[in-house]
Order: sequence, then C-alpha cells, then structure tokens
Amino acid sequence: MQKSEFSRRIKSFVIRSGRMTENQQKGWTDGFLKHGFSLADSQFNWDDSYIVRGPRVLEIGFGMGDSLVTMAEQNPDQRFLGVEVHAPGVGKLLSEVERRGIANVKVFAEDAVRVLEEVIPVESIDLLHIFFPDPWHKKRHQKRRIVQRDFVDLAVKKMAPGATLHLATDWEPYAQHMMEVLTKTVGLENTAGSRQFAPRPASRPETKFERRGHRLGHGVWDLIFIKS
Repeated sequence: MQKSEFSRRIKSFVIRSGRMTENQQKGWTDGFLKHGFSLADSQFNWDDSYIVRGPRVLEIGFGMGDSLVTMAEQNPDQRFLGVEVHAPGVGKLLSEVERRGIANVKVFAEDAVRVLEEVIPVESIDLLHIFFPDPWHKKRHQKRRIVQRDFVDLAVKKMAPGATLHLATDWEPYAQHMMEVLTKTVGLENTAGSRQFAPRPASRPETKFERRGHRLGHGVWDLIFIKS
C-alpha cells in the first residue's frame, strides 16, 4: 500500500537505544511468533487472529504493557491489539502474556499510524485506548504529539459506530490540547459533558507511576468520547 502524506509526517516517537533484559528478550523470542505481527508480512485480521469474538480493543503506545495485560486478563472475551515501537516494552508485555497464559493479545512493534492506515479496516475498532502518550513538553517538540487533528480523524474513521475513544495523560497542558482536538472533531461526543474530563473508570487499571503521582499531588486527566 502506498504511504499517504500523513504517514510521511513528523513522527510522534523517537526510537531510543536500550538493551532488553534477559526476561524481555525471552518474552520477545518466545512470544512474538505466537502473538506478534509486522507490517512487512502482516496476516493480522480481527476475526482469524483470535479464538474469541468479543469487542475489538486497540491500545496505542502501551509502554511496558502493564495496563494492557491486566485488561486482557480481566476481559478474556475481548480481542486486544497493542501497538508499541519500543522493543523492551514489547518484550515485557509478551513475557507477561506467556507467563500468565493469556490468549487474547496480539501486538505490532510498529508505528501506530501505519498500522491504522495499512492494517486496521474502516469501522472495525470498538475501543481505542491511548494512555499516557509522550507529552513532548517543550514547545518546539509539541508538533510530535500523537494527538493531533489528522491522527484523530484517521482514528475515528477506523472506529465502529458507538465505539469509545479513551485518552489519559498526567500532563495538564497536553490534557487541554487533547480536549481541544477531540471537541472539534466531527462525530465524537464527550461522555462527561461539553469540555469536561471524566473520572478514571474501573476499566482502566491504575499504574504504579500513577499511584506515585497521586501521592505527590499530581493530577491525571481522562477523556472518554463516543463515536456517534
């Protein structure tokens, strides 16, 4: 498939060098053949890649995979697809998937925009999660933020009618930016009311970093929108 102008954009991530731990490497080696897909030879589809037929959940930028593996274990009927570019995080997730015997998780170690463009069918996502994406604090770097108008338009195109878009961040200026983008996106409705942030739902696991932030007085902002 030919790349769009959007896929040739400034990337929202930088691949950082770093060695995987022995456990992460083992997770990658043992788990990727069973649970992983690549853009180069992707055979992924929502129906044939899973043994369950429940809601289709995409998490973009799952980090070390703590939330994703918890949600997948708690919801074995749902189909989870995680996308993450950093190999140690993918290795850690796959290690936990293997250790816990979780069968409803698949992964791409790829650019999420390309996965959306080239792999995910139109109107096929039931829940889309983006939890704690890089806020790119410095003003000159903010163009790298993944939550931009073009990206959200692409995401909404891939969401089924009635699907949920759930974002979370612990950086208030980014939360306000997210709110502005989502509020102006045609076809999205804020479940908490106009320009209101939502309380953290029980469905989003609280991370250890989030708990530490709460102890230090830091805030977390959840945005939950529905595609009409």
